[in-house]
Amino acid sequence: MNSKQVMDHAADNIRILAASMVEKAKSGHPGGAMGGADFINVLYAEYLQYDPQNPTWEGRDRFFLDPGHMAPMLYSQLALIGKFSIDELKQLRQWGSPTPGHPEVDVKRGIENTSGPLGQGHIFAVGAAIAAKFLAARTGNPTFAKETIYAYISDGGIQEEISQGGGRIAGCLGLDNLVMFYDSNDIQLSTETSAVTTEDTAMKYRSWGWNVIEINGNDCQQIREALDAAKAESKRPTLIIGKCIMGKGARKDDNSSYEHNCKTHGAPLGGDAYKNTMINLGADPENPFVIFDDVKEMYAKRAEELKAIVAARHEEENAWAAANPEKAAQLKEWFSGAAPKIDWTSVQQKANDATRNASAAVLGVLAEQVPNMICASADLSNSDKTDGFLKKTHAFVNGDFSGAFFQAGVAELTMACCCIGMTLHGGVIAACGTFFVFSDYMKPAIRMAALMQLPVKFIWTHDAFRVGEDGPTHEPVEQEAQIRLMEKLKNHHGKNSMLVLRPADAEETTVCWKLAMENVDTPSALILSRQNITMLPAGTDYSQAAKGAYIVAGSDENPDVILVASGSEVSTLAAGAELLHKDGIKTRIVSVPSEGLFRNQSKEYQESIIPAGAKVFGLTAGLPVNLQGLVGANGKIWGLESFGFSAPYKVLDEKLGFTAENVYNQVKAML
Repeated sequence: MNSKQVMDHAADNIRILAASMVEKAKSGHPGGAMGGADFINVLYAEYLQYDPQNPTWEGRDRFFLDPGHMAPMLYSQLALIGKFSIDELKQLRQWGSPTPGHPEVDVKRGIENTSGPLGQGHIFAVGAAIAAKFLAARTGNPTFAKETIYAYISDGGIQEEISQGGGRIAGCLGLDNLVMFYDSNDIQLSTETSAVTTEDTAMKYRSWGWNVIEINGNDCQQIREALDAAKAESKRPTLIIGKCIMGKGARKDDNSSYEHNCKTHGAPLGGDAYKNTMINLGADPENPFVIFDDVKEMYAKRAEELKAIVAARHEEENAWAAANPEKAAQLKEWFSGAAPKIDWTSVQQKANDATRNASAAVLGVLAEQVPNMICASADLSNSDKTDGFLKKTHAFVNGDFSGAFFQAGVAELTMACCCIGMTLHGGVIAACGTFFVFSDYMKPAIRMAALMQLPVKFIWTHDAFRVGEDGPTHEPVEQEAQIRLMEKLKNHHGKNSMLVLRPADAEETTVCWKLAMENVDTPSALILSRQNITMLPAGTDYSQAAKGAYIVAGSDENPDVILVASGSEVSTLAAGAELLHKDGIKTRIVSVPSEGLFRNQSKEYQESIIPAGAKVFGLTAGLPVNLQGLVGANGKIWGLESFGFSAPYKVLDEKLGFTAENVYNQVKAML
């Protein structure tokens, strides 16, 4: 155990570096970082188990930061263990710097997750804790049972509604491998917390089945005792509520206390206040970017301790691997991030089926052939047909993670963030399902998955107004346009930030699932129908769906018009084409499960499918803009430009013009 003197000095070192980073950047959040320095220092100096020589070690403890605005605290701490240089700290928030304003996932640098939108970061930790439990049960490798997931949350994260979903799930599943520190400093950006909340947070988490410990969050000994108790807990997740001081050690320009002040939350200390703070904390205001000698010595000693800790863990892992060579090889492949090997010929589809049912057929095969896959549903498994997966396994319950299904309850955003956390942990392929209209609840998580380039699989059923009698609250209209934007948005590697697939029938669903499982670089989405869909004409080469858009069998050479759609509308176009053929009109039908994939093809291929200058008619059950980029200004799109209506779906098809007859009439009018 390190002396209180050196531990306090190290925490002050973090405060100095964090405040100085913000000061130099002229932008950022010093107060929270200064208040949380004691906890993160104790965690890294004495508790967190990681391999300094192998930062991607599968069995490492993981630290998930929720309040991304406290990035200066994390960067400063990581500098103390050699992950960042002093020069890099000086470049906070600058172009090309590895120290952006909010942390971005970089495991080799010690950053386990991208954080910024409050609330999501600690739910990633819940998902990672589930993944560790699952891997321990599935492999028997003892390292996963010894792994601890640490999370750090602020007052704002506690207030975000998603915290309720995460708290409920972690308590219900008894995630004793999860330890969360709540930096309860009673200050937020514009007010004191008392202006917006009077809840008893400790009682709330206890009601969810958490082990709750309340301490002085700036006292290293109390932090140690709380962490010891958390590590000893064997049935419940632990919440450590640390009463911390916002801006601890800060001084104003008149040298009076600047602690517990909203102004330190989101702005540099500035001028004499900064200088006085540096002096108060024992730093040279002219040369603040320094790691103190005793702090260097303490962390050098910790590095040596970690060598021994990790060596013992590796020895244990190696003994397991020697006794279980096949499982060890399998585990290595799971953590490689490679696409799983699947016998797609074993998927048997039923003709003219709903694509949600076709997805269920695929999921049943995946449950059998992809042993590291976890599927989740937001209380809709028998309706979104993720029960195709569930029927081949069983759901996680408190004390038993031998299954592979995650019943998330009615909490779409929480479910999505848990799946992100599983993926961040590694070794797991995560998929989650709900109704497409409820993707609205998931947008913040979808964006984060895209930003972090995580191959989470999103399964969205009940894809259009054909939800029918449920009415406009349950009928997606604008949702496809919103999700399709993610195919147009590029990630920082220049790739489409997301793969979005809306299959036209049961067989195309199998191909789309294959594309999703082979996509290991970005999130994938499958948008699936509730109602049955007539199969595309015999002879259709469904493998061409991999190009994003392709010509359906039965299309004519030198067509008079090109008919374009995705999903169930393609079969409506095929029925309309039969009517047009009776008038001698030649047609080409193009199925476009993914415009994003199509735009990745060569210009020559794109031109061969939809030639420039051709007459093009598009049919979409969503907003017409879904097809605007394909149909062009000179074409014509029949879409839905209002909310839906409550009626049987076949009635809606007639009333809204999604029939073969209307396709015939619309095309005749444009020729």
